[in-house]
Parts: sequence; structure tokens; C-alpha cells
Amino acid sequence: MTKHLFLFGGGPPFTPKLAKRFADLTLLNKGKVSILLLERDNWQGYMPRYTNILTSLGVKEFQYIPLPTLKEEEAVLLLERSSGVIIGGGNTNLYADLIVDSKISNAIIQLFNRGIPVVGFSAGALISMDPCIISAKDNNEKLCQTRNGLGLVKNTVISVHFSEWQDQKHLLQAVKKFTPYQNFGINEQTGMYFYQDYLVEIEGNGVYSVKENEIFKVLG
Repeated sequence: MTKHLFLFGGGPPFTPKLAKRFADLTLLNKGKVSILLLERDNWQGYMPRYTNILTSLGVKEFQYIPLPTLKEEEAVLLLERSSGVIIGGGNTNLYADLIVDSKISNAIIQLFNRGIPVVGFSAGALISMDPCIISAKDNNEKLCQTRNGLGLVKNTVISVHFSEWQDQKHLLQAVKKFTPYQNFGINEQTGMYFYQDYLVEIEGNGVYSVKENEIFKVLG
């Protein structure tokens, strides 16, 4: 079965071309696009940032999975009827707690292996990897942290909000620890599309990579 993963270096919206690619894939499947998010004040008002461009491309049905309010058993039942899955941004450790370290992880992995496209924005992108490497600028302890992730793409290290957080040191350290993994620093308003574990498209403001301890620009 084909596998489709989209990684974004910041929050929504989608970049235009990758939105079209994701929308076209979801329209091939039965079900609704599921959006997993951390519940916060007025989260409903934020959802159009994900959905507006997809709606304009013909995607009409969405279902929202606010965590931790919606229990994991209920979340799993909803996910089983997904035409696509979007994992939002926010507190990466909390996303890992509520998704990776729960039954929700197996549901997402099974969908992904069946060919259902998965999108991760920021924290959602980070937990899609395995290991999930969290920048010191992304946790209260101000330390680089390593956690289990979903492992939707193998042997890959990523950093998000790369230029905005000036996180070059973080990516260099992660690459040194996990050599010979492929690696990417992804800017905000930038997305990457992986098909069958291979990077096939980049769109947006900038993607960087480390080679021989030097950072070079892949796009942007």
C-alpha cells in the first residue's frame, strides 16, 4: 500500500500545492478528514486555518478530535473512519503523551499503512518521526529531549520553526547523535511531502539540511 506523509515546519495553513495534493488523496477515500488537536480556548475558531483551503479544493467533511477531552477510545473509533489525518501544532510533549503513548498511535499507524495520508504541523510533524527530537526551545526544561514517535518515516531527523527559532545548533546536535539519518530543518510556512518514505516535493519558505557538519539550504 502506498504511504503519504506531509510535514510542515509551522502551524497552518497548508501551502497551496501540498494542500491540493493532500485534498486529492483524501477524495479518493471514504470518510472524513480527522483533525487531532490539543483542546484550548476557542479551538473551534482556529479550525478554519486548517480547513478553508481544503474546502476550496473539494474536501467537505471534517471531524475534530480535541485531546484530552475526547477519550482515546472515542478518538480511535473516529480515526477508523478517516479519509485523511491532520495532527496539529502546540505543546510537543503533550502531543507525544496523548497520541504516541496511547492507543491513538496504533490507529494512526494502521491508517498510514493502509494509504490514508497523514499531515503533521509543527509538533504534529515532530511526533511523526521516531525518535521524536524536541528542541530546547520547545519545552519547559530548556533541554534537547528525545522521545518515542510514530515512526511514519524511518531514519529521519527534523527540526521545525527552523530559521524562526534560529535552531541550527539543535539540528547539528541531533544529526551528530543520530548519524547517518537524513535530516531537515523546516521553516514556518513550509511543507514537505514524502511518498513511500522518499521526499518528493518541498514547498514554501525554506528547508535546510546538514552535511559534513555544515548546514546548507535545500529550498528557499
